[in-house]
Amino acid sequence: MENKIKEYNISQSPEQYDAIVVGSGISGGWAAKELTENGLKTLLLERGRDVKHGEDYKTEHMPPWEAEFRGRGDRKLFEEEYPMQLRSDVINEYNYHFFVNDKEHPYQTDEEDPFLWVRGYHVGGRSLTWGRQTYRWSDLDFEANLNDDIAVDWPIRYEDIEPWYDYVENFIGVSGQEEGLDHLPDGQFLPPMDMNCVEKDVREKIKNNFEYRTMTIGRCAVLTEPHKGRGSCHYCGPCSRGCSVGAYFSSQSSTLPAARKTGNLTLRPNSIVHSIIYDKETNRATGVRVIDRLTKETKEFYANVIFLNASALGSTQIMLNSTSEAFPNGIANSSGVLGHYLMDHHFRVGASGSFEGYTDRYYHGNRPNGIYIPRFRNINEQTIQDSFIRGYGFQGGASRSGWGRGTNMKGFGEEFKNKLRDPGQWNFWLTAFGEILPYEDNYAELSDKTDDWGIPQLEIHGSIKDNEHSMRKDMAATAAEMLEAAGAKNVSTNENEYLLGEGIHEMGTARMGRDPKTSVLNAHNQAHDVPNLFVTDGACMTSAACQNPSITYMALTARAVDFAVEEMKKGNI
Repeated sequence: MENKIKEYNISQSPEQYDAIVVGSGISGGWAAKELTENGLKTLLLERGRDVKHGEDYKTEHMPPWEAEFRGRGDRKLFEEEYPMQLRSDVINEYNYHFFVNDKEHPYQTDEEDPFLWVRGYHVGGRSLTWGRQTYRWSDLDFEANLNDDIAVDWPIRYEDIEPWYDYVENFIGVSGQEEGLDHLPDGQFLPPMDMNCVEKDVREKIKNNFEYRTMTIGRCAVLTEPHKGRGSCHYCGPCSRGCSVGAYFSSQSSTLPAARKTGNLTLRPNSIVHSIIYDKETNRATGVRVIDRLTKETKEFYANVIFLNASALGSTQIMLNSTSEAFPNGIANSSGVLGHYLMDHHFRVGASGSFEGYTDRYYHGNRPNGIYIPRFRNINEQTIQDSFIRGYGFQGGASRSGWGRGTNMKGFGEEFKNKLRDPGQWNFWLTAFGEILPYEDNYAELSDKTDDWGIPQLEIHGSIKDNEHSMRKDMAATAAEMLEAAGAKNVSTNENEYLLGEGIHEMGTARMGRDPKTSVLNAHNQAHDVPNLFVTDGACMTSAACQNPSITYMALTARAVDFAVEEMKKGNI
């Protein structure tokens, strides 16, 4: 029988929409923009509160002395109510209102290998707090599963998504430097941010000492010049608090204003999607069941096409909870793979070192971007490794230590204070982000425990395996190798504990594929089993590559909407 909710009265919306989008974050905002611009009356459902651009960025430029805990936050509050978000090292006193309260939104996970699920339940989701790094994938990534005979093959290749990368980049604005690398394709770039003096020298020394290794400025969705009515970045620094000038891409600054401009958007915050309504006779999803976050009233909304963009695990939770006679294990789950093959990017390993000299030079402001060293392992016959497959890239940068270094210095009095007036030495750090393979036993399922709205909590299991552990050894070694070759002193490697999910790049659990027997979605992010259901967030990913994935979600979303609109015109959905 169809999964029943714990409400006696279900009210039905009198209005029939052309489309429903679940989730207003990076991919959901794009789905709303594309659907509305194609003339579809679209209902955008967000489970959290509304956040208005600029108006609700309460701490955007708050100085430390105005914060009760000087920015560090109430540790007791964080430990009691934000314990998982705190472990992920993403929250502070200025931005914790953009992350979920774990106590109010619990999930189940293993004690020995916990999954860290970092979430933002509000309009805009994690588009307000993401790192903004935007790197295209290439066929090295899309063909990886096929070539390694792992999991299933991607049903698309780079040529299928290349024009959609162009389309998305031209709209959101991505600053970056062309490098001509086949495995990290160049994009439609705004002028790149400038490297500082040490970074420029390190770039040249890496180039001169290592074949196949390139250091470039990060490619990021932060404007270096005015673009599409948004202002350019002024390097103030506190990006995770919101950006009222819209210098970085977010749903609030970019896609939602475009969707509103059409007059076709209805935004409904505080709307927790319980499940998808399915009609066995037509083999179509007809709508969604929603529980009002504040009143707990249950409503049903109907539409011709549904896009799930609630985040990788959020969308899968909804699908698993959407049971019926046709789909007893979750809607569109005839393959049985829904919930499996959960991935992330493993990190917290790298190296750092100091550089002598350059004492007469500094840099401007707080650049919201670092350097990037693209993958250089297993990219061709000359770089094949015996101990692991796939690869990793490095993020990092150089900076001069400030007055805070005084906490670890000896001294006191006037002379001590005067020393801290000048910048300290130059330091350079590198942190690797590596690919995690798609493993069936990294998965999420519904728990027998429910949340405050009567919805089964997710129970999430997973860890990295031998391939990733072997890769981590190489990550540390090559980071130190490059810094030493560049002339760094006091080079030291670091490897800290990594927990799955900590990279905040969770992917998979409703993967794309060619065969309905082994995948949930087809080449257009359309459910094999339910033709008018699309999933275009991280849940759709078939492998993880090692690049930040958000630009790929955006491109896949725009591409899927284009396909869905054409299918609706043909009467197929």
